[in-house]
Amino acid sequence: MTQELFRQDAYLRETPATVTAIGEQGIVLDRTVFYPLGGGQAGDAGVLVLADGSTLQVADTRKCKDAEGKPTAEIAHVPAPGQEELLARLHPGDTVVARIDWERRHKLMRFHTTTHLLCHLVPQLVNGCSITPEYARLDFNMTDPLDKEALTEGIARLVAAAHAVEVGAITDEELDANSALVKSMSVQPPRGTGRIRTIRIGGEALVDFQPCGGTHVAGTSEIGGVVVTRIEKKSATTRRVVLGFS
Repeated sequence: MTQELFRQDAYLRETPATVTAIGEQGIVLDRTVFYPLGGGQAGDAGVLVLADGSTLQVADTRKCKDAEGKPTAEIAHVPAPGQEELLARLHPGDTVVARIDWERRHKLMRFHTTTHLLCHLVPQLVNGCSITPEYARLDFNMTDPLDKEALTEGIARLVAAAHAVEVGAITDEELDANSALVKSMSVQPPRGTGRIRTIRIGGEALVDFQPCGGTHVAGTSEIGGVVVTRIEKKSATTRRVVLGFS
């Protein structure tokens, strides 16, 4: 399995790692700071620095899949096209430095944290999510209209309040006893390990608390200027909120 260093420290930008496999899905390492596509959040990009100092561009990061198409515990670093010569020099057992594109990652962290603020401002179940470096969107299962300016003002207020964002964990049993913590209709938290990762925003003045495996900033003030760019009626029971940087 690939050790997922980003789970506890989203600010870790690079790590030495050992190549464990190279195949059609990409390059697998024993440990990584690269977040794989999942939970609505885009996979990381960056570089792998080889022993001779040359850099192999990583265009995307995905969970590996087995022969039946089911995700495994390994993470594949997908090389950008046109690097056949570099790839031919890379072999299992080689040591590399895995380094993310930090500017891109930080945008994802800011947007992902903002989607949690939206869950506080719009207390409805979510039936779709997409977080990219350029924009983020949440689809809420609801019929009532939403006010773009009011949501933008609400986000700005929560950002200015500088609420702490903390990574934690609960047990499968605790989640079963508090099923309302799961706010997504389409994605369920992974079970089976006995511990489920959580994100908590706010201390005693709780803003949001839910299971989440994504990367986030350490405090809401770090989000900066994020606004609601548009609200769409996607269906009779879905309202889409789209976010952008101001």
